[in-house]
Parts: sequence; structure tokens; C-alpha cells
Amino acid sequence: MSTAQWEVGRGSSQGKKGNDQVHSWTLLTSHALDTVWRLAKGSVLLAVSFLVAALCYFRRLHVRLGHRLKWWIGYLQRKFKRNLSVEAEVDLLGYCAREWKGETPRAKLMRKAYEELFWRRHIKCVRQVKRDKYDALRSVLFQIFSQGLSFPSWMKEKDIVKLPEKLLFSQGCNWIQQYSFGPEKYTGSHVFGKLRKCVELLKTQWIDFSAIKDYHKRGSMCNILFSDAILEYKLYEALKFIMLYQVTEVYEQMKMKKVIPSLFRLLFSRETSADPLSFMMNHLNSVGDTCGLEQIDMFILGYALEVKIKVFRLFKFNSRDFEVCYPEEPLRDWPEISLLTEDDLHYHIPIF
Repeated sequence: MSTAQWEVGRGSSQGKKGNDQVHSWTLLTSHALDTVWRLAKGSVLLAVSFLVAALCYFRRLHVRLGHRLKWWIGYLQRKFKRNLSVEAEVDLLGYCAREWKGETPRAKLMRKAYEELFWRRHIKCVRQVKRDKYDALRSVLFQIFSQGLSFPSWMKEKDIVKLPEKLLFSQGCNWIQQYSFGPEKYTGSHVFGKLRKCVELLKTQWIDFSAIKDYHKRGSMCNILFSDAILEYKLYEALKFIMLYQVTEVYEQMKMKKVIPSLFRLLFSRETSADPLSFMMNHLNSVGDTCGLEQIDMFILGYALEVKIKVFRLFKFNSRDFEVCYPEEPLRDWPEISLLTEDDLHYHIPIF
């Protein structure tokens, strides 16, 4: 072999070896990149899967929390509304349209009655009052407080907090121990302390409200007071007792042959209320429990609180009994408050 041929063969061998080395490095690099890519791809897929799972979890959590939040908001709204015993003002005719749809004779009568209140009596709004056995007392007391009416004159002359004991010790009315606080029945010797606390609360609240000159502030205070069922309960029982006290006082005057208001003569002419005890047992003890106030009770309430209670009786539309006052002939120039009723069972507050 010549030198030239050997050199050519050596060059070819070295070129082949170099190509093999390049190819080996290429394969190694490619293999390394494939390995890195597989690892990276697995990590990326794992990360993406985790991110998608996390997003799905948080989305479900958000939906679940949203539903739970809506439930709690609804619950609190329902609870607040249930405790707010005198609702905010609503348009009178709008309220009528919602409550009295259809073409029944009663629905037509109610729509005409509401139109009468709106166009001729200038009543623009109504405040709905919680429907229970205290709603007549609630409707009257809310207006007394919201209007800031003065304390009755006879209550200024006497310490009404001491009236329960006065009936027992001065007038010998030991039967008052059978007084019932609405659904709470016979309380025995504890009745005096319980009544005293109720009457004391009524006196304090009445004085406080009458001292507030700002109308909006009185309204805010009323919303607070008439959202507290426990305080309301005590105030209404105090009003019931005040009615009982007035009946007892007038009964004593009648026994002494003194002239008494005609409404009390009517009261004592009934077998079920011939005296204060029968009035309490057969009528007053049921108020707040199984029944509300009857018409004659409304007379006594107006007399005891020294207010003229005007009531629009919508079911009596187009009759002389559509508008009545309790009492019919107030003894003095007493302030006037208004109520409306669709059935003499439940009362609402008209806003002029």
C-alpha cells in the first residue's frame, strides 16, 4: 500500500470515528432531552391537574358558601321580620291590590273601602301589625309612643306602679291573684310583683317617649321597642291591668250610687262581666291567649288611656258603623289615634 493510500484510509477512519462520536453525543443529548421532557411533562401535567382540581374545589366551596350565606341572610331577614311587630309604611292602594284580588263580593267590598280611605279620608299608607291576640293593644300603644302623647292625667296623679298592691290591700281584691298573663295561667302570690314590673315598664317607657320631641327619633325608638317580644309582652299586660283597675274603680263608684259613664253600665249589665272579677276571669284573662279585645274592651281601653280611638271598620263599608270611636263621647279633649280593621279581629295602623 502506498503512503498516499494509507493517508487516505487513515483520514476516512478518523472521519468515520468523528461522525460516530457526533452521532453518539446527539443520541445522548436527545435521550437526555427526552428524559427531561418526560419528567417535566409529568410535573406540568401533575401541576395542571392539581390546579384544575384546586379550582374545581374552590368553585364548589364558593357555591356552597354562597348558598349557606344566602340561607343565613334569609334566616336573619325572616327572624327580624318576625320580631318586628309593626312593619314599615306601605302604599295603601298597593297593599289593597295585593291582599284583595279576584271578583268575590268581599274582595270588591274591600277594594271600595280602601279607595274610600285613600280618596276621601286622605289615608295614603298603612303599617301592618303582627297578627296575634295582642294586636289591638299593640296598634294603640305604638301610636301613643310614636306620636309622643302625654301621660294620662289620672296616671300623673297616682303612682300607677303601686296600683296592684292598692287593689289588694285598700280594696280587698284578693281575687287578683287569679290574673293571667296571656298564655301564662295562674301565678298566685307572684302576680303582684309581676304586675308591678309590667306597670313600671309602661310608666317609664311612656314618660321617655313623650319627652322625645324629634319625630324621627321616636320612630327609631319605636322600631327598637316593638322588635323586642319580651318587652312588648310586659307592656300589653300592663295595659290589661290598667283596664282592670279602671273597671274596678268605676264599679266602686257605681256601688256608691255615683254617676258612671254609659259604657261601664253596658259592661256591668252583661252576665259575664257583672263585676270586676267576672270581667277579669271571663274576658281579660283570655286577651293575649285565645282572643283579642272586643268592642266594649276598646271603649275601656280608650277611657283608661285617655285617647279617642277612631277605627275604620272596612267590612262595614257603606254603613253607619264604617267609622266608630272608642269612647264615643270622650270626657275631655283627648288626643285621637286611628286604626283600621277588616274583620274586628285584627288591626293595622293607617298613615294620613
